[in-house]
Amino acid sequence: MEKQNEVVVFGTWSSGYCKRVEIALALKGIPYEYKEEDLTNKSESLLYYNPVHKKVPVLVHNGKSIAESLVILEYIDDCWKHAPKLLPEDPYLRAKLRFWANFYDQNFMASTTQIIMSRGEERERAVKDFGEVLKVFEDGVKKDFPAEFPCFDGKNLGFLDIVVGTIACNYEAFHEAW
Repeated sequence: MEKQNEVVVFGTWSSGYCKRVEIALALKGIPYEYKEEDLTNKSESLLYYNPVHKKVPVLVHNGKSIAESLVILEYIDDCWKHAPKLLPEDPYLRAKLRFWANFYDQNFMASTTQIIMSRGEERERAVKDFGEVLKVFEDGVKKDFPAEFPCFDGKNLGFLDIVVGTIACNYEAFHEAW
């Protein structure tokens, strides 16, 4: 069991979902202990703290565990209220950011996997479908957030920046490996 009054992150180096948690903690200046997991031989601690999904990331704070990266990001922002804030105070904007983060996770990853796993004409269709998902995402984010909103502004990292950046920035590695 982890000590009380500590923050522990169970993760794996190759996961953008885990990097989300690390970035959010770093932005907030929250010290934490990192525990690298071997996903082919999961630790008893990981299985204890995430018995439902049995996967990373898991954040343990004061002996209590939180699973799923988007939920963990919200928890971090709610628990440590000091700046920088990851989510705005306005409930409507918070809901919109959650919507687009969820859309990104559900649609981008499925589209990317389809491209990676397919060949020939099937891959061409998958690339076209991915382009359509990307357009919906870009148009929706532009519509829902005015230019003055600090999302993708190049100055401040926020919730959606962390969500998109930790996954999308791996595209060059995928391309190189492919």
